[in-house]
Amino acid sequence: MTWGSIDLNADLGEGFGRWRLTDDEELLSVVTSANVACGFHAGDAATMRRVCGLAAERSVRIGAQVSYRDLAGFGRRSMDVPADELAAEVAYQIGALDVFARAAGSRVSYVKPHGALYNRVVHDEEQAAAVVEGARLAGGRLPLLGLPGSALHAMAEKAGLPAVTEAFADRAYTADGTLVPRGQEGAVLTDPDVVVERSVSMARFGTVISHCGTSIGVRARSLCVHGDTAGAVALARRVRTRLEGSGVPVEAFA
Repeated sequence: MTWGSIDLNADLGEGFGRWRLTDDEELLSVVTSANVACGFHAGDAATMRRVCGLAAERSVRIGAQVSYRDLAGFGRRSMDVPADELAAEVAYQIGALDVFARAAGSRVSYVKPHGALYNRVVHDEEQAAAVVEGARLAGGRLPLLGLPGSALHAMAEKAGLPAVTEAFADRAYTADGTLVPRGQEGAVLTDPDVVVERSVSMARFGTVISHCGTSIGVRARSLCVHGDTAGAVALARRVRTRLEGSGVPVEAFA
């Protein structure tokens, strides 16, 4: 089963001060949604302002990519943060980004956890509920972007917030539909041909071949291409071109 159209997102603004990891300008000419780092795993005020301005100019949706407070570990270390504290920190990140989004004539349209927090809220109901509470505190009915069947989506629906399913073009999947941990060999896919073919399969048919070689269902409304991998811009362009050439419209979900 397909959605008819699919959103293409990437993680952007992943820099700090003079250091930049992502090619924000070029990626914003390809993607339809931008997951912007909000300062806890990467990003700073000037970077957030710049990326929001560029996204607004290109009519790209702005999403708050919230994280554990972990600049040193790039948000990829799981942390046992008390639920009330995590909710406040999620709301804080969304609010910070929304200031710059609104100044650019746009707004924060959705929330997506980053790194260790993203993986944690697949199964951890307490942490998932805290992320949802943070989104609720920030105001409005912000959609939560995450894996199909995750605790995050269950908690979002319980709180009356939209849940938007996501798939990954360049990450390997386990047989149960979760992501292969980055520490394992083959977790990140680097062959452009493989990434492109998987993207079309997920968008058109809702299936992908897992790390174990089995076909699994991956029903998603948004497709992520990581912005911090080598050749990310060229890969994102190839994915979008192939999707559209296969009859799949690429459109923002929010």
